[in-house]
Amino acid sequence: MLGAAASGIGSAAASAVGTSVGDEVYKYGKELFHDVSRRVDNDLENNYERLIEHAEKLCARRDDILAQAKTKQVTQVCEAWISRVMKIEKEVQELETKYKKEKSKKRTFNQLWNGSSESRAELNKSMAEKCEKWHNLWLEGKFEIGMVVKKLPEPRLKLNMEGMTDPNEIAQQICGELKSKRCLLLLDEVWEVLDLPLIGMYDNEKDSKVVLATRHRHVCYDMETDEEINVQRLSEASALQMFKVKVGRNANLPGIEPIAKLVVNECAGLPLLIDKVASIFRRKDNFHLWNDGLRSLRRWPSIKIQGINELIDYLKFCYEDLDDEVKKVCFLYGAIYPEDYEIYIDYLLECWRAEGFIHDANEFRDARGKGHSILDELINVSLLEKSEKINHVRMNKVLRNMALNISSRSCNFKVLVKPREGLQEAPNEEEWKQANRISLMDNKLCTLPEMPDCNELSTLLLQRNRDLRSIPELFFGCMENLRVLDLHGTGIASLPSSISCLKCLRALYLNSCICLRELCYLEGLEHLEVLDIRDTRINHFPIQIGRLIQLKCLRMSLSNFGIGNSSNVEFPQNVFSSLSLLEELQIDVDPNNRSWEATVKAITKEVATLKHLTSLSICFPTVDCLQSFISASPLWKDFRFTFQFSVGYHDSTRYQILDFFEYQIRNCLKFANGEGVDPIISDVLLETDAFELIGHKGASRLSDFGIKSINKMRGCLIEGCDEIETIVHCNSEGRSALECLEKMYINNVPKLESIWEGPIHAGSLARLTTLTLRRCLKLKKIFSNGMIEQLFKLEHLSIEECPEIEEIITESENNGLKPDAFPRLKMVVLSDLPKVKSIWTDDSLKWPSLESIKISMCQMLTRLPFNNDNAISLRCIEANQSWWSALVWQDDAIEKRLRSIWLQSSS
Repeated sequence: MLGAAASGIGSAAASAVGTSVGDEVYKYGKELFHDVSRRVDNDLENNYERLIEHAEKLCARRDDILAQAKTKQVTQVCEAWISRVMKIEKEVQELETKYKKEKSKKRTFNQLWNGSSESRAELNKSMAEKCEKWHNLWLEGKFEIGMVVKKLPEPRLKLNMEGMTDPNEIAQQICGELKSKRCLLLLDEVWEVLDLPLIGMYDNEKDSKVVLATRHRHVCYDMETDEEINVQRLSEASALQMFKVKVGRNANLPGIEPIAKLVVNECAGLPLLIDKVASIFRRKDNFHLWNDGLRSLRRWPSIKIQGINELIDYLKFCYEDLDDEVKKVCFLYGAIYPEDYEIYIDYLLECWRAEGFIHDANEFRDARGKGHSILDELINVSLLEKSEKINHVRMNKVLRNMALNISSRSCNFKVLVKPREGLQEAPNEEEWKQANRISLMDNKLCTLPEMPDCNELSTLLLQRNRDLRSIPELFFGCMENLRVLDLHGTGIASLPSSISCLKCLRALYLNSCICLRELCYLEGLEHLEVLDIRDTRINHFPIQIGRLIQLKCLRMSLSNFGIGNSSNVEFPQNVFSSLSLLEELQIDVDPNNRSWEATVKAITKEVATLKHLTSLSICFPTVDCLQSFISASPLWKDFRFTFQFSVGYHDSTRYQILDFFEYQIRNCLKFANGEGVDPIISDVLLETDAFELIGHKGASRLSDFGIKSINKMRGCLIEGCDEIETIVHCNSEGRSALECLEKMYINNVPKLESIWEGPIHAGSLARLTTLTLRRCLKLKKIFSNGMIEQLFKLEHLSIEECPEIEEIITESENNGLKPDAFPRLKMVVLSDLPKVKSIWTDDSLKWPSLESIKISMCQMLTRLPFNNDNAISLRCIEANQSWWSALVWQDDAIEKRLRSIWLQSSS
């Protein structure tokens, strides 16, 4: 006990001594910390100031060099130096942010004691290293003038033209000088056809080139250019990048990035506008100025903004240069739709026709043709542009603002345009009175004025106001000059009686009015030419349609026929017979509701007698029904007649094949769940551009329908056909097959063993650009002997879920394959091919156009047919990590080259 007590006392004493010493150490350490902290802070501040100084000196030297070389060609060494300096601006911003963050922190001795003060020291060290690095970079930038600017070649001609006045003599002398030389002629802003021989540019054997830039597409056509490149608007990312480069360092100010994106969005991807706007924002050096600049830009064109108005004057010149008033008013009409809105071309042309813009074409077909010519002209001069969505156009926001500005100063084109503004209440009646074209589409309107006074109104767009449940009874009472009325996608259940007042109405759109049950009061629409009542709740045939004797285009659906009112499913006789001027007819059905079958059979008999029909889209329930129409109609084989025929029942009435084309297909046939080879199908195939064969039985190959019958088709989709074994079988005496085929899609054809059997005659598959094979369980051979030689236009190849394929290009079928095979192939997709071991046996093919290859679930494919010299256009190999790691390489150089373009996928 005594020992224990003594031990305890000793420990306490030692503890007391330790605490005393610790206090002294802590106190000393604290003083030392404050001293060190002051020194670190001083060093940090000094290094930060040095950093900014070096960055400014570097940027100043870069700007001097750029100014020096503004009209000259910079050397590669100088370009590399400038590129390195460009990256520094971002580094400065990052270090500046870190510095301010560190400066704002309150440092304590306990943080130092606990080892959490490393970040400030690391930042200090990083700044010091950057200072040294940037100083050396500044020294490297002391270029001599010869190091900045490349020595340009001597002039290509040095001709003495003194005393020459005859253009032919001058041209001959230029031609003589160029005869033995290879030259490049660049022509910008070409407004009309240029006679190249007139300036001495004749064809020569030295492969000279002429590159021209023009806003008028006809110039390219008339000058017979070999290739046309449509310069698209910049993408969002590219536009933002260009804007930042033009603005310079002010684009990197704190909080500016979100505003910069909004500013760029206002420029609609137009490089000229981005350049002008960037020059304005380059002078704004704080958040408030940027915010105010964005506000001003959004108010333009109601306020003047220096620089932009000059650009608009330039664009307006293209408008003023249009050679007639019809084209001008057609352009202005595009502004009543929202900015960048994708306008369906057929709909737009119908509105132009209804408005009277196209007044010198009696037939609807001719009016469409003239409308397409006007549209093409507007696209050619860049006042409208083609959308990525097929058969659609759009007007970008800059040109739309210009059009609205022009309309505001016009007496004959006063517009009230408020689409997509979230309106819940309609504009006041005074605004209605002043306008002759009103667009309130895509809002949240619940009500409309009782009887607005707008006798001059010719177009009223109210589509997709889904909360609009009813229209006041007298609403249309003072709109006797209305020509276009679009109510599609609204919530209305019926039409008001005042619609009968619309004596001048030419186009009425009620499609997708899913609550609309009745079609009443149409007898007064004596000049109506277009009526669209697809996808409504109407469950019987509206007999009033028969009284619209001027009707030229009718689109309707039978999907609800017989639902809830089976007694009215009967088709009234002589309705279509009375529509003697009808040119275009589209009838949609619900594939899951067969109650429309009897109605279609009755309709078919009357439609076949129409003398002016030029376009028909309809679903025939049976081959016999199709036969009935074909045998009775004198027009269907007329070269001007277009059709979309669906025969038989299928889950979907959509024509999938049409989605794969970048242009409009005229004639399409879908044959679903049929049997055998009926002569009437072969007969229709003779006129068919795109064919879908779905769930067919009783045929082992497509060519059973006749080689001649399938030769016109441009697109072919074969799906779920359990008995198809090959696509084409040819004998040695046969003719070429599938001469016009551009796109082929084969999906879920379990017995397919090959695409081609027998000899392949010249011209077969000569236009094929896309081949897709999916879920072909027995397929082993894709390209049979001689097939690849015909595929010189193939661009896209996709093979998926074909478990028996071992080689994409089978060696036994393609002995002696030339290196220039597949000259245009751009994209290859290989997916879920468990047995595939090779694309091609070696790296002998050139693959000159191949840009991307996507590979997934091909675990036995361990070699790629590429080397350091072939596949020069390859930019992307998309595959997962495990597959890439298992690849076998001929040498490290190839692996290094391809690794740089490998994109890791998640699959």
